[in-house]
Amino acid sequence: MSTIITGKHVGLTWRPNPTPYDEAMIVMKTALQNGADFWNGAEFYGPPTANSLQLLNHYFTQHPEDKDKVVLSIKGAFDMAAGPDCSAEGIKKSIENCLSLLDGKKFINIFKCARVDPKVPVEESIAAIAEYVKAGKIGGIGLSEVNADTIRKAHAVHPISAVEVEFSLFSTDIKDNGVGAVCAELGIPIVARDDIPEGDVPRRMPRFEENIFGENLKLVDEIEKIAKRKGVTPPQVAIAWVSAQSQKPGLPTIVPIPGATKPSRVVENLAQIQLDDADLAEIDEILSRIPIAGARYPAQMARLMDQ
Repeated sequence: MSTIITGKHVGLTWRPNPTPYDEAMIVMKTALQNGADFWNGAEFYGPPTANSLQLLNHYFTQHPEDKDKVVLSIKGAFDMAAGPDCSAEGIKKSIENCLSLLDGKKFINIFKCARVDPKVPVEESIAAIAEYVKAGKIGGIGLSEVNADTIRKAHAVHPISAVEVEFSLFSTDIKDNGVGAVCAELGIPIVARDDIPEGDVPRRMPRFEENIFGENLKLVDEIEKIAKRKGVTPPQVAIAWVSAQSQKPGLPTIVPIPGATKPSRVVENLAQIQLDDADLAEIDEILSRIPIAGARYPAQMARLMDQ
């Protein structure tokens, strides 16, 4: 995992207007050609008949030469209406469905439950996924949106390949809540999702609601000033900041997975922007001066996090 250059969030199906397949193929090929060899998708990203896995099946049918170039991470065992089902039976159902949808076109390198199931001890869930690792049907096990204690419990049952969590200028929690520290201690990379999808400010999320987002735009304004001074874009500064946190004291390897639906945005996101010590110190000062307002998720989703 430590050799991965960068990541790509397969969010092409996780939008009100999914990207047509012919356009999505170009975006995905562009991502790989520009070094994004870690792809992140989910069984529930999109409707059952057109989710990440169908798109990935189509891509690797068209480009079988790329199947061994990509590390594929898939989230499952989760229903948008019913929530997580991380029982042994729920995990079996989810993994078998993912394997069926990919139809052998691409190996699942990492499978993770999208959220911890409060009804099932995490040790039982990890043990169930581990059976598929032992059988050679998937490559490894990941975790998503968990706390430090859960990471320790899970890793004691089976080595954890990666922990996926939101980590950005808008979500710096892992630096203080023990998640970054335990991942650094155990040598587990963090897969860092951005929390603002391209072209879509998610007003359903508390910190992006109209009456709150104005406060958070103060941070955006400050980052725009830095970007203008350096002759780059604000998203490039934000992604560079995440990359710069990788392997800092108390933090593990961090793999940013920014999403994009256009080749131009892929190239923009993957540009190697360097922030010097003065830039990073300035951003730290901004973050301390402008605290982010609002929660990351509504209450019904928040209850499934930090477990």
